[in-house]
Amino acid sequence: MYISVKEAMEQEGKEVDLRGWCYRERKSNKFVFMVLRDHSDIIQCVVNKDKVDEKTWNEANKIMIEASLKLSGIVRKDERAPTGYEVDVKSLEISGQGGVFPITKDQSQEFLLDVRHLWLRSRKLTAVMKIRSTVFEAVDEFFRNRGFYEAAPPIFTPNACEGGATLFKVKYFDDTVYLTQSWQLYAEAMIASLEKIYCNSPCFRAEKSKTSRHLAEFYMAEMEMAWAGLDDVMRHAEELVSFIIRKVLEKNKQELEILKRAVSKLENIRAPFPRITYTEALKILDEKEGMKIKWGKDLRTIEEDLLMKHFNSPVMVTHYPKEIMAFYKPKDPNNPETALCFDMLAPEGYGEIIGGSQRETDIEELKKSLKKQGEKTENYEWYLDTRRHGSVPHAGFGMGVERMVAWLCGLDNIKDAIPFPRTMLRKSP
Repeated sequence: MYISVKEAMEQEGKEVDLRGWCYRERKSNKFVFMVLRDHSDIIQCVVNKDKVDEKTWNEANKIMIEASLKLSGIVRKDERAPTGYEVDVKSLEISGQGGVFPITKDQSQEFLLDVRHLWLRSRKLTAVMKIRSTVFEAVDEFFRNRGFYEAAPPIFTPNACEGGATLFKVKYFDDTVYLTQSWQLYAEAMIASLEKIYCNSPCFRAEKSKTSRHLAEFYMAEMEMAWAGLDDVMRHAEELVSFIIRKVLEKNKQELEILKRAVSKLENIRAPFPRITYTEALKILDEKEGMKIKWGKDLRTIEEDLLMKHFNSPVMVTHYPKEIMAFYKPKDPNNPETALCFDMLAPEGYGEIIGGSQRETDIEELKKSLKKQGEKTENYEWYLDTRRHGSVPHAGFGMGVERMVAWLCGLDNIKDAIPFPRTMLRKSP
């Protein structure tokens, strides 16, 4: 019975059956040294010409990088081996041979994106994708344990949610629709049925951005709650992030080591997180960085990075100017120039990872905000119906999964946080 490489390391002195891909190979007149990889780990395997039959020796000499193979052999400890164990091969069979593998050392980032379908096999991206999987699992566990229902939003939508400038148009039979920017408008309809809901689904933003933080297609873990306000969702947001970090530290120690991530920076993060208002953020930037930002201007990447130099954990920035916020974010009754909203900024220069708000329940205010943003209110009649029939206070947030993964893994670029990145300049492979 075939077992994983990781399981084989627990079988010292025993014969094991393994299958995987050739990660590295080196040949001489008497030995073939090969590192076998599978989903779990890597292990060095040695074929000794004097200890195998002619067929096995000939087969071993055909092995090229990334050939797939099956083998049997005895596991033994060897501190010189990459992971401390070695397999003395008794028999071997190549399942899928190939030509010269196109990826070698020191390839450019753009080339690695061109051959992403092959670069996904790298130890780095394998580690990232395992951590990404844990993040998805943690999101499910967190919300289900708190009585939330998973709800699937539509991908095709007739309306903008986050502004018409970043919509992807799609031909829909004889009409036009758009790829979803967020599930939010539909979530606000569904809470009247299920009250507490979440999703983890793809979103699309046609942002003409070439930064290391933006993707045109990404995943958002979103939640919406009936009978809730800003403080309720902020508490859920910080507890969610803390929960995800604990899960990753628990399940992905090996992957964090492969990525050379400084886990001490994650181990010390615990909710509650610091909370400051937008106005207080401007004051910190002025007094500690000498950067004067006009009140009412949104915080850009440069301002967020300078602000986060003064914090070692995520920070909740609240009460942004109402004028620059989406139409569904209500005024703070205590200060109508600000909105009941928040962004969670990650430390170490990873920027916004969560955005959320209380939702406007007043129909006239919604209409006014929609008109101000150049939207036709008749296109939102279905959404306004949710306020006409049994509206309640409610709130929600969205967490950018790739931004969270990039921070947890210590990645230089968000493109490595998703299997096949889509950006302004890249739509393949």
